[in-house]
Amino acid sequence: MQVLIVHAHPEPQSFTAALKDAAVADLTAAGHTVTVSDLYAMQWNPVASPADFATRGNPDYFNYALEQRANTEAGTLAPDIAAELAKIEAADLVLFTFPLYWFSVPAILKGWIDRVFVSGRAYGGRRIYDRGGFAGKKAWLVLTCGGREHMLSEGSIHGDITAILKPVLQGSLGYVGMTVLPPFVGYHVPYLTPEARGEILADFRAQLARIDEIQALPMPVMANFDAQLKPL
Repeated sequence: MQVLIVHAHPEPQSFTAALKDAAVADLTAAGHTVTVSDLYAMQWNPVASPADFATRGNPDYFNYALEQRANTEAGTLAPDIAAELAKIEAADLVLFTFPLYWFSVPAILKGWIDRVFVSGRAYGGRRIYDRGGFAGKKAWLVLTCGGREHMLSEGSIHGDITAILKPVLQGSLGYVGMTVLPPFVGYHVPYLTPEARGEILADFRAQLARIDEIQALPMPVMANFDAQLKPL
């Protein structure tokens, strides 16, 4: 299996980095090929802009998604985008390791999604969800946060973590066709003892070892909608 880990944490000694390192070690030991995109180490540019394209489909008016399509066809996407897109296309499984920022992903990771999930390749028209460009690939969010589990569950003060992350889980990963697994969350991490962190790490490694058994989150199925995307 080909695995891509997209890592978004600025501190190499963080517990988020420990989760990433454990995934690299365990997946490699199991015979899988692992590639890591460490966004902070790469100094990844998260800003979507005209500089992402060597040519312009429309020189008079800039529309980012339409320029993605035009430059995909012309083979003129920026080199950093093309390199990350090639990593995704080679992968069977994409893991995202990051800390929860404001109920979402860090800006550097959001910018990676903005720039790399290219219209015309990842999605376009009715080429979404189970017909998306990345159909057949699994995606797994592996994140850490300061809140306790009872704060991020159904009926809690903040609500269920899976619902909180719906813009990423469905609006990004599911939208481009990925099979999306329920997120793995390390709760209350900054305040835990080393022993408690060790228990979270052990739980993660156990889930990683049986990743093929984890039931995916439900996503829309295009056959259930008409040409105007109204439910049948």
